[in-house]
Amino acid sequence: MFSQISRQVAVQVARNFSTSSTNNFKVAVCGASGGIGQPLSLLLKVNPLVTDLALYDIVHTPGVAADLSHIDTASGVKGYVGAEQVAACLKGADLVVIPAGVPRKPGMTRDDLFNTNAGIVRDLASAIADNCPKALIAIITNPVNSCVPIAAEVLKSKGKYDPRRLFGVSTLDIVRARKFISDSCKVDVNTVDIPVIGGHSGVTIIPVISQCKPKVSFSQPDLEKITVRIQEAGTEVVKAKAGAGSATLSMGYAGARFAISALKALNGEKNVVECAYVESKVTEAAYFSTPLLLGKNGIEENLGLPKLNDFEKKLLDTALPELKKNINKGIEFAKK
Repeated sequence: MFSQISRQVAVQVARNFSTSSTNNFKVAVCGASGGIGQPLSLLLKVNPLVTDLALYDIVHTPGVAADLSHIDTASGVKGYVGAEQVAACLKGADLVVIPAGVPRKPGMTRDDLFNTNAGIVRDLASAIADNCPKALIAIITNPVNSCVPIAAEVLKSKGKYDPRRLFGVSTLDIVRARKFISDSCKVDVNTVDIPVIGGHSGVTIIPVISQCKPKVSFSQPDLEKITVRIQEAGTEVVKAKAGAGSATLSMGYAGARFAISALKALNGEKNVVECAYVESKVTEAAYFSTPLLLGKNGIEENLGLPKLNDFEKKLLDTALPELKKNINKGIEFAKK
């Protein structure tokens, strides 16, 4: 009876990440011992596409791996700790997910994390270039707007850059937009589909509510209010945790959602679409998040800007200067 209940719980947890498994994939999580890395790794452990889960961090990874290895799913789990073991973790990885870095605290912006987290992403990108250059790379580490360009520059310097395979995970912005719209409009959250474009901080986050399905309607004051809430939702969590960290559980969920979508596409599933922050020619910003059709080689097609109304065009005009500044900051760091 008890095992039946636990199995039902595992099935429920995995439901949003379900897939028909035919291939075996190795996923490496870099930063697996942290507040995002642990729930993210848990959700990957229960997905049948993941047969080899490699966990890397600078501390505690063997314990996290031992804990997860007791879960009764088929995937194997191994923990790697310290810089001397990062190569072994990455060898043969099909997908590398990077939640590594320090979290935000009250009063901090994502940019305040830059110096520490930029160095972490630089070093991991270098290790990926050396050990699994064909892997898809999903960067969660903040500030995403700057960290993705850093990784790109490092990969370019080693001759291993493929713009189809490098992603900044902005999925949490979509997850939040779906939930907030569902709550506000009293619609089933499972039916809500909304593109969120731009970047992954503050005014660079552009929820395209005019293209939401099902169609929803807000007064102008309410539209502005929910837009700002989506843009500042991370700060809402930081304040609520009162110094104990930032969004970890929701980001772990969102990171797993993107990772599983990427694996589904690698597995040959058709019509896998996710928004992500990637190298882009859609706007004047060199990197930009839009809906992407994913395939066996990463990005199969950038689906471009959804149709924007006048309010959303103004959001875009506000976002672009900030986004370009974030991108240039990352590029300059990588070139030092």
